[in-house]
Amino acid sequence: MKLDILVLPVHPDDAELGCAGTILKHIKLGHKVGIVDLTRGELGTRGSAEIRDEEAAKAAEILGLSVRENLAIPDGFFTNTQECQLKVIAAIRKFRPEIVITNAYHDRHPDHGRANELVEASAFLSGLRRIETFDADDKAQEPWRPTQVLHFIQDRYIKPDIIVDVTEFWGKKIESVYAYSSQFHSPDYNEDEPQTYISSPDFIEQINGRGREFGKSINTKYGEGFTSRKILGVDNLFELR
Repeated sequence: MKLDILVLPVHPDDAELGCAGTILKHIKLGHKVGIVDLTRGELGTRGSAEIRDEEAAKAAEILGLSVRENLAIPDGFFTNTQECQLKVIAAIRKFRPEIVITNAYHDRHPDHGRANELVEASAFLSGLRRIETFDADDKAQEPWRPTQVLHFIQDRYIKPDIIVDVTEFWGKKIESVYAYSSQFHSPDYNEDEPQTYISSPDFIEQINGRGREFGKSINTKYGEGFTSRKILGVDNLFELR
């Protein structure tokens, strides 16, 4: 299956926090969007890998994704190695997206920045024909390089290069976040586990606040911000807002 947009976040729930509104908007516009999580988030303080699998599937249904898969790269201990790159390259070549979206350059979670470096490198290497990868049927994959690699903004404030108006989709975005009831504040999740930075009720308010702040920057109610190492262009000035 060819996708228009492939989101490659390091943890299940990163895509929902960082770009669910943009995913929903582009699906409504008729584009095929999928998520391939790099890890199962097995080192998370709350829940388990199995619970995160179930939550990711629920969130995928809410978002209406064309596909959601998981590369099962070890959480917390992965690095930008050839072994990890080949897994990401195979995913990119499998879905042949025009746009890849991944984690921020840096924030409070060290996995996010390292995932960014891994995906950036893999997106480039995926276009080199002398790098061999194979699909599930052991058939050689063709090289493919996405046109754009964008990075969502999840935790610390990072100045965006572009902001997408997601006002219409904000409620559904937050619904997809709450699919991860083991991770975020939920009265229905009553396991005897430690509270964390993201399980506080205040955390979702911070997400709402950032959405409002980005929205204000483009004269709308809610926005999601993205950065790019590549200079971005437009066909005409009237596409700017």
